[in-house]
Amino acid sequence: QVQLVESGGGSVQAGGSLRLSCAASGYTVSNYFMGWFRQRPGEEREGVAAIWAGSSYKYYADSVKGRFTISQDNAKNTLYLQMNSLKPEDTAMYYCAAIREVAPDTTRWEYNYWGQGTQVTVSS
Repeated sequence: QVQLVESGGGSVQAGGSLRLSCAASGYTVSNYFMGWFRQRPGEEREGVAAIWAGSSYKYYADSVKGRFTISQDNAKNTLYLQMNSLKPEDTAMYYCAAIREVAPDTTRWEYNYWGQGTQVTVSS
């Protein structure tokens, strides 16, 4: 049974940083396309960052490029999202996910599995 459990969300002021973690079980993160998406109430899911098996390829949405960094620890089977220079518009529920397909339009990414999410709130 696949389980993805996120942690690390919270409330920060603009310009601050947070590090999200995603512990996986029943699924080896290093073998698949993994990533993070976020969702605000009433809005579509927005892909944020993705990492291909073995970390050989990383993809970032334009809105977070240069501020967010995706990584994985294969020994711990854990995915991370380091978020720096946070902005109020980054406020959302963040989900760790096993990605089936990415697309230039990050609202069109498709997912096989995702976790329960962790809330990130950035105040101005």
